[in-house]
Amino acid sequence: MYSDPIFSPRPLEGMRVLELGQLIAGPFAGCVLGYFGAEVIKVEPPGSGDPLRGWRVLDEHGTSFWWRSLGRNKKCITLNLHTEKGRQLARQLAARVDVLIENFRPGTLEKWGLGPEDLKQENPGLIYARISGYGQTGPYAARPGFAAVCEGIGGFRYLNGFPGQPPVRPNLSLGDTLAGLHAVIGILLAYVQRQKPAGGRGQVVDVAIYEAVYNVLEAVVPEYDGAGVVRGPSGSTLTGIAPTNTYRCRDGKYVIIGGNADAIFRRLMHAIGRPEMAADPRFATNAGRVAHEAEIDAAIAAWTASLDAAEVLQRLEAAAVPAGPIYSVEDMLRDPHFHARGLFQQVEVNGKPLRLPAILPWLVETPGRTEWPGPEVGAHNEEILGGLLGLSAAELERLRQEGVI
Repeated sequence: MYSDPIFSPRPLEGMRVLELGQLIAGPFAGCVLGYFGAEVIKVEPPGSGDPLRGWRVLDEHGTSFWWRSLGRNKKCITLNLHTEKGRQLARQLAARVDVLIENFRPGTLEKWGLGPEDLKQENPGLIYARISGYGQTGPYAARPGFAAVCEGIGGFRYLNGFPGQPPVRPNLSLGDTLAGLHAVIGILLAYVQRQKPAGGRGQVVDVAIYEAVYNVLEAVVPEYDGAGVVRGPSGSTLTGIAPTNTYRCRDGKYVIIGGNADAIFRRLMHAIGRPEMAADPRFATNAGRVAHEAEIDAAIAAWTASLDAAEVLQRLEAAAVPAGPIYSVEDMLRDPHFHARGLFQQVEVNGKPLRLPAILPWLVETPGRTEWPGPEVGAHNEEILGGLLGLSAAELERLRQEGVI
């Protein structure tokens, strides 16, 4: 039984984060930390704020639905970091936080006097998380590195798609999200280290988008170095493991079937009415099934083509064979299991309900939660600049007139 997220303490309560990044990778890291209890102060340029506010599908007020999710639980302030006064206020905030997250091009914050060496004088315990395309060092460090490009050089795009066709990208900012997750891992590791008796000091967490992608390549490197094998795209199959594929059903829907363990394969063959294949010694092990993958796939595909997807899945579930549908977001919102697991959290935006995705993993005793959706630009200027930094109402007004906030 999970604790009630409305009343449960969260594990990162007491951590304060200053988020200087824009768009996806840095803000996603801040979103995860805020979901699990950190106080996240997000700095945006005055005016339109983070460009993500205007990306993709917009509501009737011109704000993206994506922003309401990625900006959740954050206290949003405005600072013009191109002004000395704006940078001065950022330094004051950096002296009062545990973590700083930034995803500018390497060297930008040093140019502004906001690099880690500049800030550790006032805050030696600061954990300084930096996300960039290629990292803070090396010959490519200064290159602009968007996720799409980094997914290519990081090895993911080479593997994604069908042999002989152009590499395919998923319709997601996968590299940015992976980099954000790596930043969260690095921040938490540095935070644990800081708590140790011999710790006490902060450190830089250097995350590169292409390395976050590289980190999920499984055995690609040792397979090449040890055997000279270059793993390439494999369409809807998985190289060296069979059978695991996507199959079309009679009603035009697709299902995914994974029958690659020895016992599961035998159950699968009985379920599709091919007991002779279950007993065939050629298919007894994965190596043999890989060698005869086309023959096995043809048999499975012929069976699925004779039935509607729902019946295919019903029969395979009865046979204890891993199989499932391919869901759109509409399918997810209709599925009772998604709801039973609490994967949608409802907020209110401009008087209207809006469902946001929960952020995983679940912590049974101290779960995270969505407290408010992404707020408006500068919504927390008075609370943070006035309350935390102690600026008066007159000073805040002057800063507004000067274009600093």
